[in-house]
Formats: sequence, structure tokens, C-alpha cells
Amino acid sequence: MRLGVLDVGSNTVHLLVVDARVGGPPVPAASHKRLLRLAEHITSDEMLSEEGTRVLVDMVEECKEFAESTGCSKVLPFVTSALREASNTEEVVQHVKDRTGVQLKVLSGQDEARATFLAVRRWYGWSAGRLGVLDIGGGSLEMACGSDEEPEVAISVPVGAGRMYRMFKDEGGAAACRRHVRAEIGAVVGELLRRSPFDRWVATSKTFRSLGRITGGAAPSSEGPYVRRQLHLADLHEWVERLAEMSPAQRAELPGVSKDRAAQLLAGAIVAEAAMELAGVESVELCPWASREGIILNHLDHLQYWQRDGLRARSLHHGEGEMQAGAPATL
Repeated sequence: MRLGVLDVGSNTVHLLVVDARVGGPPVPAASHKRLLRLAEHITSDEMLSEEGTRVLVDMVEECKEFAESTGCSKVLPFVTSALREASNTEEVVQHVKDRTGVQLKVLSGQDEARATFLAVRRWYGWSAGRLGVLDIGGGSLEMACGSDEEPEVAISVPVGAGRMYRMFKDEGGAAACRRHVRAEIGAVVGELLRRSPFDRWVATSKTFRSLGRITGGAAPSSEGPYVRRQLHLADLHEWVERLAEMSPAQRAELPGVSKDRAAQLLAGAIVAEAAMELAGVESVELCPWASREGIILNHLDHLQYWQRDGLRARSLHHGEGEMQAGAPATL
């Protein structure tokens, strides 16, 4: 079947379309994304502005049409940090549904960490042993750990790369950013460390992948997903200082760094450095799967297939209803 997952993040809205089946990995088939920077549309009273709501509605409608054009039978839409923290979240979600028919699901920070952990576990398998997982988003840092597919600890810390850049982008802000990030992570990292030791530490997200590229520990995406990619703390220490001396334009010229994310790369590096150092991690494996894949995998886990009157039907648990094969895309 062809499924999609619509990720409404703090910076980017991304529809990932995959070919999926129960018992198999989701294989990317198409992708549609745009940098909306919804977090920058949050007003002083913590509301998503009318302009932010308008661009979100337009993008969701685009994604709905893209899903239909690529043959999706179902799309799983969710929102993360920026919108879930807005004071008018319910109103915005209802407005999007009224205008597009799409029911956005507000994903908590803990659920985001759980979805990412599931994706990492499935990617590396049981032989990876006890896992510690780090994921830097635009608005938050997710941390999780455990031996099974459900993490023992799932934590969300409001120190995402985009958020930290906006808070500390003034001159001299790097030192203040570092103090703030370390205080926030330090307040909760003990919950993970009490479950240590871990057999493997894994990091996901565009921020970690970009840092892996510029430090020399990660091959370009053109070499495929199965090449081993790493980020070493010693290399990151060196590059945090170098990034602090670069302009956004200079950072954008580095391998694996897009122009859109160049400005917040230093903040992301500060968060990554703090998370690894406070967790006592010398190096992390870089996993290509994260929350989007985790949500798809969780959905597939709750599908049951059976044959009835020669026709294949699909039944979804948790009250999601039934959808006959060949039905138009639903969100």
C-alpha cells in the first residue's frame, strides 16, 4: 500500500510518501516539503497568527493534492512543537479541518520521542541492545532509551535548533545559549543515565546529519542509507568554535548544510554538544529514520489483513474504521 505521513514541524511542513507493507520497511516513494517557519508566526501572546494559519492551510491543501496524485490510500498528519505549544492550537486545528478536511493530530513531545525510538529500534534491530536516542528538531530535543520497542524513558526538552537560534541570535548569544541549553538538558538527563549503560547511542534529524557531514563522520546522502554514519564529540567540540566564527552565508557553503538551515546550525551544534557531553556520549550513530518513519511503523503494526469473498479488506485498530482497497486518499 502507499501511505503518507504529514509532519507539521516548527520550521518545515513535510509530506513523506512511502510504499509500505506489514512486516516490511517503508520505502520512500515521493516527498513534498516547504519551509514555513511556523514558529516565527507565533505572536507575543503565544498564538499562531492569522498569516501563519493561512500559510499552513495552503500547505496542507497542497499536501493533500500531492498525496492524491501519488496514489496514497491514507495519510497520517501530525503537528509537533510550534503548533502544539500555541495557545490557540485547538482553533487552528479546527480551522485546518474546516478548510481542507484534514484532521491534524497534535503529537506530544513524549509521543514524538517514542515514535523516533521505535524507528531507530526497527532500523538497527535487536542486536543493537540497549539504545539511547537523541533527536534535535526545530523546537525541541527528544531523548529516549530502552531495551524494547517502547522506550523506558521518553523526554522532550524545549531546546530545538530553531528555538535556540531565535532566542539567542543577538551578538554574544552563543555563550548565553550554551548556558541555557545545558541547564535545560541537565535538569532531565539523569532520567536517562539512571537506565545506563547503553550498548549504542543513536542520533537522528537533519541537524545531526549536517553536523556529521561537516565533521567528516558522515557520507553524503547520495551514497545511500546503509552507509555507516557517525558524529564524534571531539570533532563537534572543534566545529562549534568554528561555526561561531562563520556567517550564515559561509555555513551554507559547508557540505550537507542548506541555505535555509545555515543560520540555526550553530544553535543546533550547541544543543548536540550539550546533549552528548551531559549524557557522557563520545560518539553517536546517525540513523536515517526518525519520527515520521516511527509513525508509519506504528500504524502498520495495528493493521490486520484478511481475505473475504475474494477481496482484500483492511481493518484498523483503535477505532479508525475501515477503508476498502482502491478508495481515494483520506487524511
